[in-house]
Amino acid sequence: MANIRNLDPSASPLDYYGSELRRLREEAKLSQDQLGGILFCTGSLVGQVETAKKLPTRQFSERLDAALMTGGLFTRLIGLVLKSQLPNWFQPYAEMEAKATYISTYQAQLVYGLLQTPAYARAVLGVENPDRLEEMVAARMERQRILERENPPVLCVILDEAVLYREIGGAEVMGSQLAHLLSFRDHPWIQVQVLPYAAGQHSAMMGSFTLLRFDDDPDVFYAPVYGGGHMTANPQVIRERFVSYARLQATALSREDSAALIARAMEERYGHQPEPEVA
Repeated sequence: MANIRNLDPSASPLDYYGSELRRLREEAKLSQDQLGGILFCTGSLVGQVETAKKLPTRQFSERLDAALMTGGLFTRLIGLVLKSQLPNWFQPYAEMEAKATYISTYQAQLVYGLLQTPAYARAVLGVENPDRLEEMVAARMERQRILERENPPVLCVILDEAVLYREIGGAEVMGSQLAHLLSFRDHPWIQVQVLPYAAGQHSAMMGSFTLLRFDDDPDVFYAPVYGGGHMTANPQVIRERFVSYARLQATALSREDSAALIARAMEERYGHQPEPEVA
């Protein structure tokens, strides 16, 4: 039997998505099973999305737009739906990150979210969010779409060497994650550096942080804290953190030496052979 649970479209982006799906499906005089056949999925899945019990994917949304000739409605909505799956405290940062022209980050423990593979993200997020794991992984992958747009932000990432050796998700996951990092070694807008153990004490001993720069808005400093995050546009804090970041970049290995260290960790620690560089 078709699921006819009523939704409040104003309750959340997911509820609005589901209510619009039901409205347009019924206008097209299609049953859930009929629409599912067109979308190459089950009618049950259509019903679960309509009742906000299942998170739609971007592929589902694109097929839905084509099937119901919506002019791209669901493809536009899916970004809002996926962003709404991020923790409430993190959403303001994600919105700022998506608007930034320059992103400069130091990460002491983990690969920065914009450069994580799905498997690595799943291992990280599964520690404290097993009940909402797929939704949160999908939301993290959605964040990464800013790197694919026509004018992506400049992204500078400094990883502590410990990040390379902290085995997240097992050897296979880590090998693939490090290979993903190496894929950016010649990217025009993304720079990955490693801060080696040999650096000793450094200007980011207090932990991970990110600096966001914008074309028309004040710079923002963000630092994660347990169960939340601290964000500020205080000019003095920004000034101090930019100096700290400049010192970190000077202390970290060069882009080329960082890639060599990542490749070595990949091979020696996780048994993965790096892909040869294209001449």
